[in-house]
Amino acid sequence: MVEPVGNHYVVARPVYSEKLFDEEYEKLHRYHKTFWDHLKLYFRCSPKRVKKIALGLFPVASWLPAYRFKEWILSDIVSGINTGLVSVLQGLAFALLVNVPPGYGLYAAFFPVLVYFIFGTSRHISIGPFPVLSLLVGGAVVRLVPDDYTVNGTLANISQINEERVIVAASVTFLAGIWQLLLGILQLGFLVIYLSQSLISGFTTAAAIHVLVSQLKFMFQLTVPGFNKPFGIIYTLESVFSQITKTNIADLVTSLIVLLIVFVVKELNDRYKAKLPVPFPIELLVTVLAALISYFAKFEEKFNVAVVGELEEGFQAPVAPDISVFQRCIGDSISIAMVGFAVGYSVAKVYSIKHDYALDGNQELIAFGLGNIVGGSFKGFASSTALSRSGVQESTGGKTQIAGIISAVIVLIVILAIGFLLEPLQKSVLASLALGNLKGMLLQFKEIGILWRKDKYDCAIWVVSFLAALLLGLDIGLATAVAFQLLTVVIRSQIPSCTVLANVGRSDIYKNRKDYTDVYEPEGVKIFRCSSPIFFANVEFFKEKLITAVGFNPMRVLRKRNKALRKIRKMLKKGELQVTPKGLICMANYAYESDEELDNNRIEELDQPTDLTDLPVEIDWSTSLPPTVSVPRVDIHSVVLDFSAVSFLDVSAMRVLQKTLKEFVRINIDIYIVGAPEGFLDKLERSAFFDEEIKPSMFFLTIHDAVLHILLKKDIASSPKLKPTEKGSNNHCIINTSGGLRSREHTVHVDTKHSSKESPDEPIFLSALLTYITSADHGKELKMVTTKLEPKVQVGNVAVFFLGGFHLPVCMKAAPGRVPGSKPAATLALGTSSGGDAKRPTLSQGSQSNLQRSLSSKSPF
Repeated sequence: MVEPVGNHYVVARPVYSEKLFDEEYEKLHRYHKTFWDHLKLYFRCSPKRVKKIALGLFPVASWLPAYRFKEWILSDIVSGINTGLVSVLQGLAFALLVNVPPGYGLYAAFFPVLVYFIFGTSRHISIGPFPVLSLLVGGAVVRLVPDDYTVNGTLANISQINEERVIVAASVTFLAGIWQLLLGILQLGFLVIYLSQSLISGFTTAAAIHVLVSQLKFMFQLTVPGFNKPFGIIYTLESVFSQITKTNIADLVTSLIVLLIVFVVKELNDRYKAKLPVPFPIELLVTVLAALISYFAKFEEKFNVAVVGELEEGFQAPVAPDISVFQRCIGDSISIAMVGFAVGYSVAKVYSIKHDYALDGNQELIAFGLGNIVGGSFKGFASSTALSRSGVQESTGGKTQIAGIISAVIVLIVILAIGFLLEPLQKSVLASLALGNLKGMLLQFKEIGILWRKDKYDCAIWVVSFLAALLLGLDIGLATAVAFQLLTVVIRSQIPSCTVLANVGRSDIYKNRKDYTDVYEPEGVKIFRCSSPIFFANVEFFKEKLITAVGFNPMRVLRKRNKALRKIRKMLKKGELQVTPKGLICMANYAYESDEELDNNRIEELDQPTDLTDLPVEIDWSTSLPPTVSVPRVDIHSVVLDFSAVSFLDVSAMRVLQKTLKEFVRINIDIYIVGAPEGFLDKLERSAFFDEEIKPSMFFLTIHDAVLHILLKKDIASSPKLKPTEKGSNNHCIINTSGGLRSREHTVHVDTKHSSKESPDEPIFLSALLTYITSADHGKELKMVTTKLEPKVQVGNVAVFFLGGFHLPVCMKAAPGRVPGSKPAATLALGTSSGGDAKRPTLSQGSQSNLQRSLSSKSPF
């Protein structure tokens, strides 16, 4: 029963073990589907399922019929034009990263957009070249077709090298698309979770540095070979600075001017983006001006600058990928597939949340995969999405992928009609435009400080990902970053957080005892929490932490006790010990015997439960033993294991846990497990975890249930604290546990008050922790009811008691009469009537009405 009062509540319910709770509320034994059941369900066929699969595979069929033509078409056209212009320039610029002629970047900006329009689920991202992917493809291209590439033993010319590089780039892209398509078909889109945000951030920041270094040769117009190997960036910088005197000043000055203009205008766009209807197209303006100036000033003839050169009009025939490239680029293609999907999906997720529509990760994999397969077939290179380009499409009013189709039309116009206008454009300008898009990735360095304050592990992942990708190369660096990230997961789970809990606020809340000052621990009880799954890799750590928490090794204590019993039996047999009413008395000076002598080659017997049946006296291990018998002292009687954060337990951990629990049970320490997850108990039963020593009755719903059960059990065992409420009645009793809790900081003072008319020998109600126990169903079940109310109130046969913050209503059978000294004060003093039923507390009508008003107006905790 829950009674809300203001912002507090009172809970009155029995103490439940897992078994009792399941029995009382009739837990259902549900049928859990097997793997074959899920497989049959997945492959079942019905008209509704066919329609669902068709709409899932072709998302355009679901949103295009609902397109609001009059409302959205103008916004999509404006957005598509702006996005298309950016795509053209980025396609040309990022082709330099792939080490192929710039014109092939236009193919990468065209075909994937068409495919994504049909198969993609995001309405706002712009598909096309992405600098990190371009750099990954370029690394494979340079490795397979270096600058000193030979054909039939002779050095290849520049056209042959470019042709081979185009084939390699297309083949790697095709293979990456196959990987993405397979992952999508197999519904493995969840694999992207292994690329965390910290890893992606550190990796892309390192990739931005690689892009910056790779563009230096175009800005300085130097002949720098590709170094696609570990520490390649250092070799590249060495080559650049060794040739620094050969710099083409015209290219350098042009690139610096363009970079400065682009940077300043982009800053102004960001600062005044709320006031601007669309961002100022500075990249388009700079490109047009640079091409015109280069053409009319004849930069190529006068200053020998490197220009884009001839751009082929139209499309080339699709080509089959080179199978030999597949064999040598498996690792590169996997890296491209994973990074491309991770970046694209993370950007798409941002916009799906912002505009509130569903996003299917597996369908995104299929869309990206088919886009790369088609793009690779037409000699394009790997595509994904870029935050800057997608930002342009969304911020300029794009509503759907109609804007993507419009942007593809702009790219198509350049490919078919006006591409020749870009032929005099300097490559150094394209390099500057590529660098101008790196600002967002380079600013990710700020995340180091943020992550350091938030989570040291994530900060370490960022730094390792950055350094590995920067120094080892993007392919090896990505594999290293993923391995390190998984290692941190293993470390966190292998070294879980284990804490000892205590009661805080004198209620049903239990927290780490080190974090609070006002805490109470039940005497002789240790509450231990493990905040991690327990499996083969961390079960020994769990056991060590548990032993440290309780302060002794149960196996060592058990062996010491069995050794002590051997010694006692030996001394009794020799007459060196005598049994007296006060215990065992040593009658002779007993010589020291080593533990090895006592073992007598029967060490395995020491691990068995202690057997006291043949002794003439009961051994109390907590009292003083004969001087020659030494046994470690154990000050606790119960251990509560909080498994609320233990999501699973494997077979290896199950064996170790069973053995550990038996060690505690054999030294007479009660073990309780609380908060076990759903199905945990069933799994243990299937695994034959329980026996005569380890029983299901040790499982309780909450820590508080277990603690109250322990207090009840110990107080019933100690008869001086058990006070029956009525002569001859065993259905009601009061357990006074005023000594059962202790504080680290202060002592709880028990306040007792009674009327001056009553005798001090008569029973009174104390301001202490009292537990009301009712025996329901003929004694088969004991129930306790707890609540937190000030000890000012009593209504009828219910009185509320208090000890150190614990409040408890106790139900008594009221008898006629009057309560001497009753008062609505801090402590309600109850006496006895002088009638025949001398032990029954009673209330006057006035007290009852006062208590009723107090209960209705007072807020329990």
